[in-house]
Amino acid sequence: MKPTGNTILMTGGGSGIGQALAHRLHADGNRVIVAGRRRAALDETIAGRDGMAAAVLDIEDPAAIADFAATLIADHPALNVVINNAGIMRMEDLTTARDLAAAEAMIVTNLLGPIRLTNALVDHLMAQPDAAIVNVTSGLAFVPLVAGPTYSATKAAMHSYTLSLRHQLHGRVEVIELAPPGVQTDLTPGQAVRDGYMPLKDYIDEVMGLFGQRPTPAEILVDRVKMLRHAEADGQFDQVMAGLNGAV
Repeated sequence: MKPTGNTILMTGGGSGIGQALAHRLHADGNRVIVAGRRRAALDETIAGRDGMAAAVLDIEDPAAIADFAATLIADHPALNVVINNAGIMRMEDLTTARDLAAAEAMIVTNLLGPIRLTNALVDHLMAQPDAAIVNVTSGLAFVPLVAGPTYSATKAAMHSYTLSLRHQLHGRVEVIELAPPGVQTDLTPGQAVRDGYMPLKDYIDEVMGLFGQRPTPAEILVDRVKMLRHAEADGQFDQVMAGLNGAV
């Protein structure tokens, strides 16, 4: 992915990693469109920044995604980079029957949403120079957090989808996976100040350094997430799983 001169769509751009990364990409000379459900948060993200724009997107609604994509292409025909960052995380107790609304919402937002949006934009991207798709997964794609089983599963599925997408689009659209560790954001209650989670600024600084490498790595992995990413290959999966979740 070229470092500057892109027109970038960032979903989930109103807060957390999406907002911080959007600001840094914009500062490096890219035009950035942030998308999300909350107009007020998007407007705050772009306030005072020429070259940034905001668009409301309901990532759960297939029809809304199709309409959004058509309008986006019409308004920003130079669009060449899509960063699928929007996601939600809920904790779940699997030991008893429960309302599955939260699980279903995570599957729709974290998995079906990016697949639908990518599908809606892929023809346009295939015709663009220097096109790229960045899928934001998680270290939990490789070693699950048992308290967040559906979230972890959606990220594992996005990792697998990204591998296939990269293979099919090879030579036409660059496909990159960004897999964060636990970062101090508002993804879950209290996470923004939780000890042991990576400070957001430190995470974005390291990520931007990795994006600056040539060629861009196929997987953007900060040092803190590599233990999770490589646990199985290193023969350490059981130990890392126990360390992440506590021995059962």
